Amino acid sequence: MKHSKLWKAGSKWFAPNPLKGTLLSRKKSPLGGWGQLMVVVITFLAISCNSETKSTSEQTAETDSGAHCVAKGMPSRSGAIRQAALVTASGETGTEDMVLIPGGTFQMGSDEFPDSRPLHTVKVDGFWMDKHEVTNAEFARFVEATKYVTVAERPLNPKDYPGVPADKLVPGSAVFTPPNQQISLENPLAWWQYVAGASWKHPAGPQSTIQGHENEPVVHVSYEDAAAYAKWAGKRLPTEAEWEFAAQGGKGNRKYYWGEELKPGGKWIANIYQGNFPNQNAKEDGFAGIAPVRSFPANPYGLYDMDGNVWEWCQDLYRPDYYRNSPKENPKGPTDSYDPDEPGAVKYVQRGGSFLCSDQYCIRYKAGSRGKGEVSSGSDNLGFRCVRNQ
Repeated sequence: MKHSKLWKAGSKWFAPNPLKGTLLSRKKSPLGGWGQLMVVVITFLAISCNSETKSTSEQTAETDSGAHCVAKGMPSRSGAIRQAALVTASGETGTEDMVLIPGGTFQMGSDEFPDSRPLHTVKVDGFWMDKHEVTNAEFARFVEATKYVTVAERPLNPKDYPGVPADKLVPGSAVFTPPNQQISLENPLAWWQYVAGASWKHPAGPQSTIQGHENEPVVHVSYEDAAAYAKWAGKRLPTEAEWEFAAQGGKGNRKYYWGEELKPGGKWIANIYQGNFPNQNAKEDGFAGIAPVRSFPANPYGLYDMDGNVWEWCQDLYRPDYYRNSPKENPKGPTDSYDPDEPGAVKYVQRGGSFLCSDQYCIRYKAGSRGKGEVSSGSDNLGFRCVRNQ
């Protein structure tokens, strides 16, 4: 298969492999060379961000540029995601730990981001939504009941990675690994590492555990994993419109979902990155990484962490131009996926930002902004929550 394009990270050129998202160095790199499956997994940063003009916001142009924010690809396991289709519902129909979100009309999107334009009026029906992201404890119950194996835990097929030595094709996922010194933000390879053995059970690698972290959001889940859990729980993933309507909390379109000020009353009310990204986390909000659910105030609907903490999967396929012609009532996303940065990859929308979002690096925790992720990819700042029809 021919590569449709190359992209540059620092002084190295990369090309997507035939599996729609894996990026392998074409030159020998200090991270181990072409054959090591060192994959850049920037799930939480989500748009080409090529602004038509810098006059809208100089800060936006600098902190949301293509070099900083584009999801350049994730480790894919095409052909290994069929297990999700085999999961059967648990029979649960209750709404415990969910809140009823009333239907209504709202302004969706943001003029600050190219793929969130234009602002447009949308009406959604009422629905139930999880109060918080799905936790490690909740996901563990699902795995115990179904014996489900997540994408990050499954073997990789050498046929899908031509030219890569088979001994390098080991299950794993992307882990944020901050450098020891300040570096250029042009090269995300410097702070993302593909860690063999990293998964939802071992978030930082095989020596790590979720013991004592049961109340934290589950991470390293692909879209297929999230959808499988939702099916088992008798729920589904939210549409992008439902997610944004719920995040607004009935307060309308504002700069941040919580209001116009970054720190109301001088307090951080969302888990994002403070300090000098990526090497000096000031932890002003109290957390260097993921925070347990309910650590920050709920929004007016009673929902927690609709900003920061972990990115959340939505059920919509991703296209940067979808808002131009999206339905006015209950939009469910386009019928196909297209990302100009990776034309061959199938991607879904992600929302909310994560603990790695900052005004220095990526401002996608702001209201109306969008994320995107390749269907079979995950990282240690990506989770989800579910909804149920009213």
